[in-house]
Amino acid sequence: MSEIKAPAFKDTAEQCAKLMEVIEKHKGADGALIPVLHEAQEIYGYLPYEVQKKISEGLDIPMAEIYGVITFYTQFSIYPKGEYNVAVCLGTACYVKGSGDIIEKIKERLGIDVGQCTDDGKFSLDATRCIGACGLAPVLTVNDDVYGRLTVDDVDDILNKYMS
Repeated sequence: MSEIKAPAFKDTAEQCAKLMEVIEKHKGADGALIPVLHEAQEIYGYLPYEVQKKISEGLDIPMAEIYGVITFYTQFSIYPKGEYNVAVCLGTACYVKGSGDIIEKIKERLGIDVGQCTDDGKFSLDATRCIGACGLAPVLTVNDDVYGRLTVDDVDDILNKYMS
């Protein structure tokens, strides 16, 4: 698929003020980066370059270190999530039962790749590792809804539920 394109970053004065409060609260504390990243992601929904830069300057931590932490831990995202976050399990049980084909069908249907968000902000797509529902393999989630024992033919019906 195509290169991941993030929408233009939009910051509000309220979000910026909240982030500065978070940075000040943790400034100088050992291990401050991860709590600041968690709180920043709660404020913005993701951690774009501009937010990383503010954190880097505020905590006096190199951008490379911040980027390394964000990309290492799966709970952090540098791209926005859609209203409906579709996550397909690619753990062993799911993969051997066809989750690779399911994720390909979703990519084709939504016109996005893993890590991307549709232009309208409605859907985003993630690949996950085992979510602990191996007995239902293959599994996907849409936000908190879990769908199991899937085939490629189930994808359209599932996505259609969230299209309206």
